[in-house]
Amino acid sequence: MKKKKISKSRVAKLLKTSRTQVDRLLSGKHDITLSSLQRAAAVVGHRITIELV
Repeated sequence: MKKKKISKSRVAKLLKTSRTQVDRLLSGKHDITLSSLQRAAAVVGHRITIELV
């Protein structure tokens, strides 16, 4: 987010959720769904890759 200069409020708006939910997502203390993680990554220009080995 810092590299893209996107605020938490802007991320919340792009994800169509609340700022509080973005704080939870970024805290690392709460379980989140893969789809939520994927959407959040897309907002900042990244993608999630999961590999089972």
